[in-house]
Amino acid sequence: MSEDAQSQQEVFGFLADPATHGGQKVQRIDTHAASVFLAGDRAIKVKRAVRFPFLDYSTLEKRKQACEAELAVNAPYAPEIYHGVVAITRETSGKLAIGGRGTPVEWAVDMRRFDEKRTLDHIVGEIDEALADALGRAVAAAHAKAPGVEAERWIAALGAYIDEHVEAFGQHPNIFPIVAIDELARASRTSYERILPLLRERGRQGLVRRIHGDLHLCNIVLIAGRPVLFDAIEFSDIIASGDVFYDLAFLLMDLLERGLAPAANIVLNRYLAETRRAEDLDALAAMPFFLSMRAAIRAKVAAARLERAAAADRPPIARTARAYFDFAAHAIAPPAPAFLAVGGLSGTGKSKLVRMLAPALEPMPGAVIVRSDVERKALFGLREAEKLPASAYSEEVTAKVYATLGDKGRRIVTAGHSVIIDAVSAKPEERAAIAQAAKLAQLPLRGLFLTADIATRLSRVGRRLHDASDADVAVAQAQERYDLGPLDWLPIDASGTPEATLARAKAALKRP
Repeated sequence: MSEDAQSQQEVFGFLADPATHGGQKVQRIDTHAASVFLAGDRAIKVKRAVRFPFLDYSTLEKRKQACEAELAVNAPYAPEIYHGVVAITRETSGKLAIGGRGTPVEWAVDMRRFDEKRTLDHIVGEIDEALADALGRAVAAAHAKAPGVEAERWIAALGAYIDEHVEAFGQHPNIFPIVAIDELARASRTSYERILPLLRERGRQGLVRRIHGDLHLCNIVLIAGRPVLFDAIEFSDIIASGDVFYDLAFLLMDLLERGLAPAANIVLNRYLAETRRAEDLDALAAMPFFLSMRAAIRAKVAAARLERAAAADRPPIARTARAYFDFAAHAIAPPAPAFLAVGGLSGTGKSKLVRMLAPALEPMPGAVIVRSDVERKALFGLREAEKLPASAYSEEVTAKVYATLGDKGRRIVTAGHSVIIDAVSAKPEERAAIAQAAKLAQLPLRGLFLTADIATRLSRVGRRLHDASDADVAVAQAQERYDLGPLDWLPIDASGTPEATLARAKAALKRP
């Protein structure tokens, strides 16, 4: 044990003493790099005097710098959690104090304690549509504030991770078969070389930034019903750098690996809706590689725990490592994308069906949804729930909207990702615009057209709240007079429950 590590024992004893905190009960949490002391509504986090290949906290000055870096990195994400850096001082009496006037003998991050049982890994059963949507918004907002970094160092490091994984996996042949390691490495190198020009272009676009770096469910906590990101990487500029999609991919991978595909799909679609960067549609080509790399990293970290694990704990750790490895192998070899379109008059349940279909369409984490109501609002610079004037529904504007739908759909599938177009598509020329986009992408269009009686449609439209669609009862009634023309999309009876409509849609899509 180093001299600094020995001196920390007195500090840790001091911080673990209830008397230090006015008699309040103290809970201590240790990780490989830090010790956190929880008392009342306060948390004191001390860096441990350790040195690893990826971090060095071996001296007092380095630990102070690490505390300051953690505050600087995390305060923008969670100002309600991160309060400041505080010294543990040796007073003239010889006693220790938190933030005293004596000589600093240790440094700590002073934080507001939160309910550690409300981190998302503890409440995965509560991650519903609303929370998944809020997650997408939170990540998009964090990335909007993230500063840009020099991209080339991170791009080079990303490629080097592949060889590092091969070496680490090779140390555990009982978990990772050599043949499987070689196959994953070969596929990863091929994918990396293919997306290399894209990554460099993303760097030029300023989309390689100072990211969170460790964005999984353990590092997101629910405070007052809102997801708050915390514990971002501060100890390595390289690990904390990356394409914003690489950051997002960690969260998506964690959701998918836990069986929360619908939530992962909502997060992706909300993120894209918030950023509205056309470049991100092209960058979907990198998502399989990013998901695979994030899973491979978790597999490597899990396997490394075996060395210090008790005998009884090793089998579940090994299973976890192999599960991440298998996820990485699956993600790196995605199937061909699908080009779907769902049409139907207002109130037939198009958007509900699309949200239910999207998570099941590979590649992971499911199809990108392109909705005409959202694109029309964006054309006029409005948010989704803001109402448009009647002039925004002219034939000229509608033609522009369908051109946008087709262009976005083509870009998404060209990047190797599946898309679902959600639009009324009542006119032959509207359906033709979508079909032409699929043709340009050299993919078959699978079109579904939902039907329901007027009473059902009016009832559904009348119940809408805070929706992107402006269609009301009058619009739904007027649509009854539409001449649909020749309909070459598969008709789907949508008069029943959403689950019944989904079953009919899936059955129809299985037909040749």
